Amino acid sequence: MATAAGCLLLLLLAQAWAGARAHREAVVCAEAACYTAHWGRLAAAQAQERCSQNGGNLASVKNEEEARHIQQALGQLLRSETVLETRMGKFWIGLQREKGKCLDPDLPLKGFSWLGGGAHTDYANWHKELKSSCVSKRCVSLLLDLSLPPQASRLPKWSEGPCGSPGSPGSNIEGFVCKFSFKGMCRPLTLGGPGHVNYTTPFQTTSSSLEAVPFASVANVVCGDEDSGSVPSYFICTEKESDVFHWGNSGPLCVSSKYGCNFNNGGCQQDCFEGGDGSFRCGCKPGFRLLDDLVTCASRNPCSSNPCRGGATCRPEPHGKNYMCLCPEGYQLDFSQRNCVDVDECKSGSSCSQGCINTLGSFQCHCWIGYEPVDVEQVTCEDVDECATNSSLCIQGCVNTEGSFFCTCQKGYVLGGDHKQCVDVDECASPEATQRCDSLCINTQGSFRCGCHPGWELASDGFSCKMIPVSPGLQAGPSQDTGGRNSSSVPSATASSSTKGPELTSKVSPSTTELSLPPRVHIPSAAPETLTPTELPDLWMEPNTHYPTAVTGHEESTGGDVVAKHSDEEGTDGQKLLLFYILGSVVAILLLLALALGLLVYRKRRARREEIREKKPQSATDTYSWVPERAEKRSKENQYSPTPGRDC
Repeated sequence: MATAAGCLLLLLLAQAWAGARAHREAVVCAEAACYTAHWGRLAAAQAQERCSQNGGNLASVKNEEEARHIQQALGQLLRSETVLETRMGKFWIGLQREKGKCLDPDLPLKGFSWLGGGAHTDYANWHKELKSSCVSKRCVSLLLDLSLPPQASRLPKWSEGPCGSPGSPGSNIEGFVCKFSFKGMCRPLTLGGPGHVNYTTPFQTTSSSLEAVPFASVANVVCGDEDSGSVPSYFICTEKESDVFHWGNSGPLCVSSKYGCNFNNGGCQQDCFEGGDGSFRCGCKPGFRLLDDLVTCASRNPCSSNPCRGGATCRPEPHGKNYMCLCPEGYQLDFSQRNCVDVDECKSGSSCSQGCINTLGSFQCHCWIGYEPVDVEQVTCEDVDECATNSSLCIQGCVNTEGSFFCTCQKGYVLGGDHKQCVDVDECASPEATQRCDSLCINTQGSFRCGCHPGWELASDGFSCKMIPVSPGLQAGPSQDTGGRNSSSVPSATASSSTKGPELTSKVSPSTTELSLPPRVHIPSAAPETLTPTELPDLWMEPNTHYPTAVTGHEESTGGDVVAKHSDEEGTDGQKLLLFYILGSVVAILLLLALALGLLVYRKRRARREEIREKKPQSATDTYSWVPERAEKRSKENQYSPTPGRDC
């Protein structure tokens, strides 16, 4: 029970501490904006809602000066609480990237945008390189060590991550920073005697120590001690004239003759002059003048306080009351008219003919790929003829285009997968080529040619086949040629084939035998060697060492056509040679069959003997060897034996 009660007490104390911590805040006002830092473990959307309730947004950090103001506010917040252990904390700011919008590594903000407006500001302070992601919304926070006081030389780094959700704000989220913008600021009220001033801002923050008080704030002034019962006075920061903001009161407040100039220098900014009756007045040093509040001094040269920033030059206007800030070339004044920011010449219109890269105060031109600059500044670009500068880009043909090129191939070739190599087209694979050739279609590099079966030759058109003519003198039957070779009688025949069909009939005289061409055969591209009968047993083509790029029209044999022109004797020899190959093949097959049959019989007999041997019973005598029998011999007669016919 004691342990449970102790845990409950610790939980209540933690909740009370968290609640008190959540309401603590720090505020810093400068120029035309106020920055408030808050404790609170909230998601980014919840923090933005808290800021917008009072008319602001999660803070933007568009320049280094804003980063220092936010660092000052965070420093005040950290001093309100002591963190003993060393740990890192994160505070949301108003830099976010919506779902579906991807990382842009070329921009300082990497594709993120400020909630108050601004997607392309130049200032950035990323903690590390960002990961490319487009699938979820991403938010940015300031990363700082809670155990160390902020240092002016070390501004908080930016860390991006998930935006969190109610109940799960994200890893190490400790609070958030808001920003409130105003038309202008009033100077803090000065007291010439004992008293106290509290300022209530339009964003519902109360503070007694502001270096600048935003427009429309209320000042509550109590002179003397707080317990003296003095009636408080109220003042409002209003715009007296354009860009001039005033409390509506002249002279120091809570002036006391008892103290004179001895209390807070009488509330005077520079000099305090006492009168004889205990009164006093404020004065200014040479070169300065007293403003309408009779307390503040301003230089007679409005540029003496260096009001212009960002490289701007201050130029006083006539009568020494106002000034003007002038920016160098490539820069322009921002909304405050006192700070210079870079001009993006690439967007406002540059002289570049193609690419443009913006730089601080200037820009650079560059040419696109496939172009080269004509002048040193690369303002003008001209096309590069890749075909002329690099002859190895394409294997066959090259065509230059604006900014690029493309490769071409000769007739009979097509571009390969790399769009540079040329690959041969197999014309014989298309029906057009096979229909043009009567019998054989042979693919070649870049073209094709027609061929014929044995006993046929190409006609003069290079596409159709005709039967090889045979000499009439060889029709009577077998005869003996001059070389001693036997020639068989072949009937004389003439045949012609049409390109319209695959078959051809021939009328032979005097017999009535009909001959027809075999069907068309597609022979793929190969090395320019003669197709031998072993490669194509049922085909024969005449050797040819010339290969045309295309077989069209009538061409002579000297141009490379496969035209088989044989004499009668050569035709007869070819038929004999073919018959010899056929008979030889039959004999070889029969020999192989006989050898296989003999081997099969031998194996069967051997297996039979082994089987008989295994089945024969064994006896004990099987391990002995029998001695060969010898013929019996009669022994010599004993000389002492009785002689037949004699008595003992």
